[in-house]
Amino acid sequence: MAQTLNTRRRLSKPDLQNDDVRLTGMRNLVGYTPANHDYDIAKIDASDAEMKAFQETERAAYAAYIAARDNATEAEHKRHTLLLGGGEQVAAQYGKNSNEYQSLGLKKKSEYKRPVRRKKPEA
Repeated sequence: MAQTLNTRRRLSKPDLQNDDVRLTGMRNLVGYTPANHDYDIAKIDASDAEMKAFQETERAAYAAYIAARDNATEAEHKRHTLLLGGGEQVAAQYGKNSNEYQSLGLKKKSEYKRPVRRKKPEA
C-alpha cells in the first residue's frame, strides 16, 4: 500500500537528497518509457525545474524579509533613543515636577512617596 504524504509539511533534507539521487538514476536509464505518461522523464524534469525556481524565490524572499526586519529594528531603536533624549530635554527645560513632564507619561517628582524615617529600636 502506498504511503500517503502530508502535502502541508516540507520534505526533510534527506528526502530531497534521496529524490535527487533517484532523479539522476532515472535520467541515466536507457529506454525508460513508463506505462503511465504522468511519470515521463520530461514531466519529472519540468517538476524539478519548477521546484528549484520556487526554492530560489523563497530564498530571495527570506533574504528580503531579514533585511526588512533589520531595518525595522534599527528604526525602532533610533526612534526610542530620540524619544528618551526628548524626555530628558523636557525635564531640563520644564523640570521633573512640571505638567509638561507629566504629559509624556512620566510621574512628577512630587508624586513619589517620600521616605519615612524609622525610629531606632531602643536597646
